[in-house]
Amino acid sequence: MATALYDMTVPMFIRGLNALSGLLDKGAAFAAEKGIDPATLTGAQLIADMKPLTAQVQFACDTAKGTVTRLGELEPVAMADTEQTFAELQARIAKTIALLEAVPREKIDGREDAAVVLKLPNAEIPFTGRSHVLTFSLPNFYFHLTMAYALLRQAGVPVGKIDFLGGI
Repeated sequence: MATALYDMTVPMFIRGLNALSGLLDKGAAFAAEKGIDPATLTGAQLIADMKPLTAQVQFACDTAKGTVTRLGELEPVAMADTEQTFAELQARIAKTIALLEAVPREKIDGREDAAVVLKLPNAEIPFTGRSHVLTFSLPNFYFHLTMAYALLRQAGVPVGKIDFLGGI
């Protein structure tokens, strides 16, 4: 039995973004409990040439919304990358989830073999709908989700695998 493209994207992104929201809640609570400036956590990096937590959240959201708008041939939704606080990051996640929830299943299903082009500043990468989801979107989404988890964990926030998985 084939899995519908919608089922591989929208619910997975929503689940991951809800898990990310939970991780951020724990980060904010940890900062408050320990008297740590929240900007220390939101600006945390694993290494100097990697983006901070704020960007990891932005990229996870961008991957989810970009995937469904490309697959569904919908108008792109711009979001300024200005978030600096836990509250601002939570608002971005909520806005992304609302966008995902508004995408009709019929806009995504049946697009497995459709041409999808990822436009970058210096290149265009052609995919089919299926290859876009399986070889770019899901790996990219989970990379940024994992980086957000790792940044918080490295800072001492008490998060674990179940938090990453969204509480199962």
